[in-house]
Amino acid sequence: MKFLTKWYLALITLGLLVALRFYDPFLVEATRLTYFDSLQRSHEQIKSSDVLLVNIDEKAIKEYGQWSWSRDKFANLLDRTAEDSISVFTVIYSEEDRFGKDQVFADALARRATIISSAPTDQSIEGLGPHVGTATVGGNPFDYVNSWSGILPPVTILAEASSGVGVSSTIGDIDGTIRKLPMVVGANEQIYPSVALETIRVAAGDISYQMKVGEAGVEAVRIPKFEPIKTTADGSVYISYWNKFDSISAADITPENTAGKFLIWGVTAEGVANPVPTSVGSMYPHEVQANLLQTVLNGNTIVRPDYADFLELVIILFVGLLIILAVYKAPMKLVLPLVILIAGGFGYASYHYWKTEYLLLDASLPVLGMLVIFAHASFAKFLENFLLKQQIKKQFGTYLSPAMVEKLQENPDLLQLGGESRELSIMFTDVRGFTTISEHYGKDVQGLTKIMNRYMTAMTQKIIENEGTLDKYIGDAQMAFWNAPLDDAEHAKNALRTGLAMLGDLEKFNEEISKEGIPAFGMGLGINTDVVVVGNMGSVQRFDYTCLGDGVNLAARLEGQSKSYGVKLIIGPKTAEYVEDEFPIIELDYIAVKGKTEGVHIFTVVPDDRAGINKHKLFLEYYYNQEFKHAISTAEQLKFHFDGKMAEYYDIMIERISGMKRKDGWDGIYRATSK
Repeated sequence: MKFLTKWYLALITLGLLVALRFYDPFLVEATRLTYFDSLQRSHEQIKSSDVLLVNIDEKAIKEYGQWSWSRDKFANLLDRTAEDSISVFTVIYSEEDRFGKDQVFADALARRATIISSAPTDQSIEGLGPHVGTATVGGNPFDYVNSWSGILPPVTILAEASSGVGVSSTIGDIDGTIRKLPMVVGANEQIYPSVALETIRVAAGDISYQMKVGEAGVEAVRIPKFEPIKTTADGSVYISYWNKFDSISAADITPENTAGKFLIWGVTAEGVANPVPTSVGSMYPHEVQANLLQTVLNGNTIVRPDYADFLELVIILFVGLLIILAVYKAPMKLVLPLVILIAGGFGYASYHYWKTEYLLLDASLPVLGMLVIFAHASFAKFLENFLLKQQIKKQFGTYLSPAMVEKLQENPDLLQLGGESRELSIMFTDVRGFTTISEHYGKDVQGLTKIMNRYMTAMTQKIIENEGTLDKYIGDAQMAFWNAPLDDAEHAKNALRTGLAMLGDLEKFNEEISKEGIPAFGMGLGINTDVVVVGNMGSVQRFDYTCLGDGVNLAARLEGQSKSYGVKLIIGPKTAEYVEDEFPIIELDYIAVKGKTEGVHIFTVVPDDRAGINKHKLFLEYYYNQEFKHAISTAEQLKFHFDGKMAEYYDIMIERISGMKRKDGWDGIYRATSK
């Protein structure tokens, strides 16, 4: 599981996203196109005053008979249109009328401005050439335009009678949806205009087309009397589908309701014509042609810039790198708003440029990519922190209070292999009378283990309650320290409070076990404050949070000397300095512990007895000045002070002093011979 936290995995995910955008598989392209459809649907509908849909619907079929009709019926309907209307027939009359009425229809076509349709085909059909030629500026358009083997034309008599013939195609995108249609197509080594382009030419009264071809493909087509129509590289135009058209049944045509209109004829009768998919839903083919015509008439040039693919790929790459860097370097409370701002900003920019300039910039994959990268990097960072927190909980959960563990979990950086120099207050404890306890249990190892666990649990509880760090158990001894891993301004006082509380709880513990017939536990404590190295010590495979240094060794030696001085608690000089304003303390001796040559003043805590403390200072003054008789006399008196709890100490000192004689150059240091 730790492998999943590696930061470079987010880079791999980013690389996969970039590769997806570069190779642009079906799912990616389809998602992008669907996003473009959503932009279309977001546009408000605009009522068209130019185009009227003429539907060959159920009403028309009921009046004129079964489909398909003889062409004299089309002639009759066409003659009922206004003279200034332009009729566009999306039905392809590629075969002669079986009723022999083509001439009647041709005569009607000639009496009005009319455009009829042809269709591209993959069959090698020569067909009719375009009504007019095309002037091309630039390169060879056949390198770019959609081309077929042939054109399926209307019958010659109808084509020649009409004002124009345009290609009606329904070329869908990769998902079959019609979003754009070609303004020109290639076939039979000729360029053919679309129905929409031919309709514009007829309306403008022009006799030719112009087409500009650049290095990247077709750039625009133009009717001389009309504004240039910008196209995609293959000569297509994106259709604006937000047009709202009036429609009538072919049976209801009158000169009045068709005056000045582009009439787009198409079949809508159920079971006769099939709708086709578009950006805004299914439409009949003549509705698609009507929207294309209205798009050109309005000049709504929807553009997918040539640089769009590259721009979107670069955005995915560089924003992805920025997100990965931010996740691993910045606080999550800053990263999340940043990601939302960038993703939302790009989504807004895409929508803004669509609304203002009809630019198609894909926000789907870039935004999705940003979120995926953020989710991956965040998950990896979360998992890393979670594992570190679990490691902290495992390492410290039984040694620290829950509140301290929680604080550590908030800063997992503390769990780096290595240490720092820090002033700590270190405590060592040891059981006194263990031999008696062991003999009590004899061969009952389980019983001995249980009583030791009860003892350790009681003593450890006080360490945790007083925000100490339980370093380790050493047989029947304990090691703990304060001021790491969390700061503790009162580490010396907290260590001493803990020691006194442990001694108080030990009395209660002994009362409990005495009722069970178990010998009482004794305990010695040593506390020393010093600057030591603290941190995770060990190997990469396994390490412990502990401290090392001369101050640690001294704390252990002080605990060992507690028995030699007849006291339960000994503290070092720095500890005494930090606690003397709150606790009554006295100096015990000036001692060089075993293994050391330099002396250190050692202290203990006593009951609050001001007279006793002052007299004790006098005792030490006699002692260090080698006035041994006065020292012994004073010690005898002190045995009755401090509630008699220091009597053993004074007996030990009297015994030591009794054998001492004045020496020149004496430094006052007692050199211990045992730990």
